[in-house]
Amino acid sequence: MAGQTSVGEAEVRRLLEALCSLGSADEARAFLSDLCTPREIDDLSQRLEVATMLAAGASYLDVSRATGASSTTVSRVSKCLNGPAGGYRMVLSRLDGSAR
Repeated sequence: MAGQTSVGEAEVRRLLEALCSLGSADEARAFLSDLCTPREIDDLSQRLEVATMLAAGASYLDVSRATGASSTTVSRVSKCLNGPAGGYRMVLSRLDGSAR
């Protein structure tokens, strides 16, 4: 593993602060476009859609068919959606609240 470096907590914290500093969808798009590949952005978007559908009560099979996500991805998102961190639940709640 020579040559590989691990990102430390300080670097992760800086990324989190960078995300918190974004003030609009346009700013977020610009940052993500610089930070991620188009494929990574697609993957992140797909996971959020999977979480949205699961939270609405869709079956794993329906979610997989509608989003193109693998069963592994659907299962992982479901585990996170129902897990202790609560990130998906928090974001979905906020998105649903802003749509009203």
